[in-house]
Parts: sequence; structure tokens; C-alpha cells
Amino acid sequence: MKRQKRDRTQSVYTRGYKVGLAGQSREKCPNQQDDLRTSWMNGWREGREDRWSGMNGVSAIHKNPAVTLGSS
Repeated sequence: MKRQKRDRTQSVYTRGYKVGLAGQSREKCPNQQDDLRTSWMNGWREGREDRWSGMNGVSAIHKNPAVTLGSS
């Protein structure tokens, strides 16, 4: 059975979200391409907002893009 490849921008967004949720710096962005960097930064911003809202650890699991994507 063939596997469907994930959209690269979605996986970059998820990694950015995890970094933001962990409270790490946006300087950790590994991408230099504009579209991938934009996706990573969007994920990072959302992760930071969730961290500031008090969603970390188990309380943020429903917002984690990696978890919500895997359930469909």
C-alpha cells in the first residue's frame, strides 16, 4: 500500500508550534525558504499564544496539530 506524503508546510508548521509551545526562541527556525519559514513562524506564534494562555503539557493536547492531524 502506498503512503500519501504529507504537505511539507504542514509538518513545518507543526514543528514551529512545538517550539513555540515549549517557550523557545523564534531564532530556532531552521528554514530559509520564504514559504516554509512563514509556515514555521505561524506555528511558532500559535504555540506561543497557547503557552501564554496556560495551555502546556496535557492541557494543550487538543490544540497540538500533530495530534489533531493524526486522528483523521
